[in-house]
Amino acid sequence: MREGPRRFADHPLRTAVLHEVHARPFHMMEAPRIVLHFAFMTDGEQTAVARARLSELCLRNGLSPPTEQARHHVVALLGGTLRWESHAEFTTYSWDVRGGIGALPPETPFGDAFDPPGPLMVAVRLDLVADERPPAEILEALDPGSLAVSHVAGGRGIIATDFREDGDGFTRLLVIDRGLGAQEAGPVVQRLLEVETYRTLAMLGLPEAQRLQPDIRRIETELVANTGRFRASEGFEANRALLDDLTALAGELEAGAAESAFRFGASRAYAEIVRLRLEAMGEHPIEGYSSFTAFLARRMAPAMRTCQTLESRQQDLSRKLARAAALLRARVDVELSQQNRALLDSMNRRARLQLRLQQTVEGLSVAAISYYIIGLLGYFAKGSGMVGLDIDPTHLTAVAVIPVAFAVWFVVRRVRSRHSDGHGDGV
Repeated sequence: MREGPRRFADHPLRTAVLHEVHARPFHMMEAPRIVLHFAFMTDGEQTAVARARLSELCLRNGLSPPTEQARHHVVALLGGTLRWESHAEFTTYSWDVRGGIGALPPETPFGDAFDPPGPLMVAVRLDLVADERPPAEILEALDPGSLAVSHVAGGRGIIATDFREDGDGFTRLLVIDRGLGAQEAGPVVQRLLEVETYRTLAMLGLPEAQRLQPDIRRIETELVANTGRFRASEGFEANRALLDDLTALAGELEAGAAESAFRFGASRAYAEIVRLRLEAMGEHPIEGYSSFTAFLARRMAPAMRTCQTLESRQQDLSRKLARAAALLRARVDVELSQQNRALLDSMNRRARLQLRLQQTVEGLSVAAISYYIIGLLGYFAKGSGMVGLDIDPTHLTAVAVIPVAFAVWFVVRRVRSRHSDGHGDGV
């Protein structure tokens, strides 16, 4: 009999969940090391293209390609290690090789033969060096106006950047090893690359917020104007036109909110990842320099607040438009009910007139039919001598008027009653 978990049926997602914890393990590194890191924006189709091109690269170099469902892959290439990762909206390539501050290696995986899967968003060059000189001497090549420098790993490492592109188009990151082991340097490098990647992606929400700001301002202005019209409008047609305007504004607002919802949500998530990575590195500021956390809080936080403010304005506007439309719709419904009531009253009046007309016609019909029948009886009386009868036509017609008229009235009444009750279609 089998013992332990193996004798139970696994959940279909159990293996994937268990392996996800180990999906992106830290890569041990020792100084000196150069890391080139790229992030390309990729949609669903471009992600498949990126995986296919990586497979071609691996096969050309006799390496194992990624599986069809793989979201990360690591191979040894050109004397270094190439790491490929697929994310929700971007794909990253990181290649590290032995080397220090200076010229790039003559051959990298990102040369002329490299075909990017989408537009470039992040390009980073990180140098991991062991250097005991004072930071000021090591950081001479970086821009002091935007320089951020911090201690990490309890002072056993120093991280630095100026967040600017160099002549090759790379954002330069520097990790100075002051006693970092290979197991500490790898996590620091990876987290630093993630900080640069995610802080760049988080800023994508700012252009979206700036694009939507004029529309939000215009909708706010039109809502105020329409609210004034709401107080002064009278009549069904005026209120219905105003309701159409409010509905159009609400539709335009919801369309913009739907378009920006993913971008603002992604920016919040990316900003939170940046905060968590900085906390995980345990950075401490160095006197005379701004820390990474302080620099990004000063430059990145306002952009995130702009996105949050605009998203809040969208939600607030949506609630106000919904309330205004509901109030106006209630007014329109009341006015429509009044119109329907007036219409029903008019129909009732017409029905009463038709009933009176019908009754008049019925009276005339009784008189006409009775006159016709009595006329026939008169003709019968006049010809009664032919059959041996002597009937006075005048007396017969006089006697027959009331019975004939009553009989005709009774028959007409029965016919109308049967039609009113829905019994049959005629008599």
